Amino acid sequence: MGSPLVVNGAMMACSFGVAPATLITMPMGMPVQAAGMIAATIMHFVPMTNIPPFGMCNTPSNPAVAAATSAASGVLTPVPCVPVTVSPWSPGSATVMINGMKALNATSTLNCTWGGVITVTNPGQMSVTVA
Repeated sequence: MGSPLVVNGAMMACSFGVAPATLITMPMGMPVQAAGMIAATIMHFVPMTNIPPFGMCNTPSNPAVAAATSAASGVLTPVPCVPVTVSPWSPGSATVMINGMKALNATSTLNCTWGGVITVTNPGQMSVTVA
């Protein structure tokens, strides 16, 4: 069975963030809908435009966390999570294309430069599945 297609408003989590975030999709080309909502593609990975903050970040590989932790005498000190995503979601749908880009499905992941892995926790709809 395939994985649900991800749409605007899908919920995401980062392995180093402390709060969920909501995917923001804007049509890239002709808008395509799934279950009445704008469908996402693997190219909806832009920090702050598509991927909002995940509350606080708690990984020492984030330079801001490392600096705050150092200033706190080595006590891990989370800082606001500003995602740094530089490449598309992977792998995306093997069978569905939207305006020449792979559709984003619920099993895709997105890597943050600081080592976190962003996953889809709720695709935003459940009626359309793709491989």
